[in-house]
Amino acid sequence: MVSKLIILAVIVLGVITVIQLMKVYELSSKLSNKNEAEISNKHNQLNAKMMIAFGIALFIGFVWLMMEYGWTGRGMAASVHGHEVDWLLNLNFVIILFVFFVTHIFLLFFAYKYVKKPGVKATFFAHSSKLEMIWTVVPAIVLAIVIIFGLRTWNTITDIAAPESIRVELFSKQFDWTARYSGEDNALGKYDYKLTTDDNELALMTTNTIDSAIHNMENGMNGITALEEKLNDPNLALSVQDRSDLITDLDRKGRLIRLLHQMKARHDSKVDALAWDDIIQKDTLYLCVNKEYELNFRSKDVIHSAYFPNFRVQMNTVPGFPTRFKFTPDITTEDFRKTKNNPDFHFALMCNKICGGAHYKMKMTVVVLEEDDYNNWIESKSFETFRDKYFAGM
Repeated sequence: MVSKLIILAVIVLGVITVIQLMKVYELSSKLSNKNEAEISNKHNQLNAKMMIAFGIALFIGFVWLMMEYGWTGRGMAASVHGHEVDWLLNLNFVIILFVFFVTHIFLLFFAYKYVKKPGVKATFFAHSSKLEMIWTVVPAIVLAIVIIFGLRTWNTITDIAAPESIRVELFSKQFDWTARYSGEDNALGKYDYKLTTDDNELALMTTNTIDSAIHNMENGMNGITALEEKLNDPNLALSVQDRSDLITDLDRKGRLIRLLHQMKARHDSKVDALAWDDIIQKDTLYLCVNKEYELNFRSKDVIHSAYFPNFRVQMNTVPGFPTRFKFTPDITTEDFRKTKNNPDFHFALMCNKICGGAHYKMKMTVVVLEEDDYNNWIESKSFETFRDKYFAGM
C-alpha cells in the first residue's frame, strides 16, 4: 500500500513539475518579447542536420535488420511452384525497397537543403501536368507488371492438374484434418453431406452408405420413428416449446429422408468402386517427392484455411463449396531437415482461419518421402481402405 502511494505521489509531482516548467517557459518568452510560433534560424539549421542524421540511422538500422534476420524470413520453399511464388514476392520487395529508399532519401535531403533561411522566400509551385503524368503512369505500369506476373503464377498453380497427378482430399472440421487418398484408380469417390453418419464421417457415396443413412434417419436413436414415439408418448409432459422443437426436427428429417430416397433411386452402383478403395488417413499426410498432387478441400462446419507454409500453399475450405489446388513437393522431409540442421523438423498443415476456440491446435503433420518409401507406405495401406475400415466383410 505504501509503495503504491509513493508511486502515485511521484506521478502527481511529475505532472506538477511539467506544468511549472511550461509556465516558466511562457514567462521567459514574454520577458524576451519572443513569439512562441517563431522558430529561430539556429533551430531550423539544427533540425535540418538532425533530418540527415535520422536518415542515416534509419537506413543503417534497416539494412542491419535485413542482414541479421534475413531477406523476408520465409525460409526455403519446398515445392516447385513455391520457388516461383518466392521469386514473385521478392520482385515485390525489390520494388517496394527501391521506392522506400528513393522517396525517403529525397524527403530527408529536401528537408535539409530547403530549410527556411532568413530573407529567402519559398517558391510557389501549384501544378505540373508532366509530373502528374509521371507519378501516375509509372506506378500504373509497375502495378500492371506485378499483377500480370501474379495472375500467371496463380493460374498455373490453380489450373487443372494433369491426369497422372495424385488426387488427395483434405477434409476439415473443428478442429482437425482428415486426408483421403484416391486409391488404385486415382479417382476420389463421390460424396454428399446427407450421408454423414458415425461410420461415414466423410459422407462418401456408395449403395451401402445410402442405405445406412436411410436406416439411421428412419430408425436411429434420434431418427424419425424415435421422434414420433416421443411426440406421441402420453407419459411425457412436453412443454409447448419442446413439442414445437420436435415437430420442427421431424419436418426437417422428413425432407432429408425424401432426398435420401431420391438419391438411392438415381444412384448407379458402378460408382461405388470409386469410394471403396479410397484410403482414409488421420494425423499425418504422406506425400511423394517430385510428384504432382491435386489437393481437393472440403469443410464440414465453418470456413477453414489449409495452409502449408513451406510449400507456399494456402486455400480456403468452404462448407458446401469444394476448392482445389495443385503443387509438387521437390524436397523430402529428411533433406529439408539437413538444410535447417534440425533433425526434429516436420512440414505441417495448419488452419489459417480463426475457426473457433481450439483453432490453435488444428494441425496435421506432413511427411515427404522418396518414391520407394512412399510406394511402400501406400502398399501398407492397401488393406486399410474405406471398405476395409468401415464395411469389412463386404
